[in-house]
Amino acid sequence: MAVKPLDDRILIKQCDAEEVTAGGIVLPDSAQEKPQKGEVIATGPGKLLDSGKRGEMSVKKGDVVFYGKYAGMEIKVNNVEHVILRESDVLAILDK
Repeated sequence: MAVKPLDDRILIKQCDAEEVTAGGIVLPDSAQEKPQKGEVIATGPGKLLDSGKRGEMSVKKGDVVFYGKYAGMEIKVNNVEHVILRESDVLAILDK
């Protein structure tokens, strides 16, 4: 199944949750927090501006980003967890 985001929306594949804390404690599945980091899989064409033109997206496919904790909508694509959110919900792009 292919998903193509519309307007200024972004499809993000969530990173795996941390299973071990910095101190070495192993966390059970029930105690793991959902990740707020993921890889951009697809982007929409950009927000439609009042002038009728499309705004340029600041993220691109392959970028690794941080996004807000309660941002977007979670979906499953080919049994893999993804999030669809607006570009404005992206907080930062990680440098590689």
